[in-house]
Amino acid sequence: MDDLEDMDHRIVSALRARGTDPRVAGAARALSWAGEHGALWLAAGLTAAAVDAPRRTAWLRGTALTAGAHVVSMGVKRVVRRPRPAHVVPLVRTAGRHSFPSSHATSAAAAAVVFGTLGVRAAWPLAAAVCASRLVVGVHYPSDVAAGAALGALTARLGTGWVRGGTRD
Repeated sequence: MDDLEDMDHRIVSALRARGTDPRVAGAARALSWAGEHGALWLAAGLTAAAVDAPRRTAWLRGTALTAGAHVVSMGVKRVVRRPRPAHVVPLVRTAGRHSFPSSHATSAAAAAVVFGTLGVRAAWPLAAAVCASRLVVGVHYPSDVAAGAALGALTARLGTGWVRGGTRD
């Protein structure tokens, strides 16, 4: 095993061990469930679009950008085909067998960038919690989460001008 792979295995093992605490396991499961297919972020963006009429277009564009980042990560996952960690018992079921990049992390980081652009600072800590949950539940390596977060943040950052173009101040 090379150094990065060894470190990936050790970190996911250590964080998965935190999931033996029922409170930690419950929170990690809930965050993983909420982040499935970007649902948390899509629901938040659509809700904001419904209640924030002056920025409705920006919210809809940001939500579309978040969904797009998620779709891109799923495509990368199908190309890379890295298996999920097999050395730990997962706390949740997954929609697929492949691990790299983490689509949860991709949509979380994309939403944090987009929502941050629209003034929602709470998106960053929530996105970080969703990313960490994937390690605690034992379904991703840290490098999967880091790559997913980078992909989501980059995708969203490239689209922030488009999102901002949908605001009426």
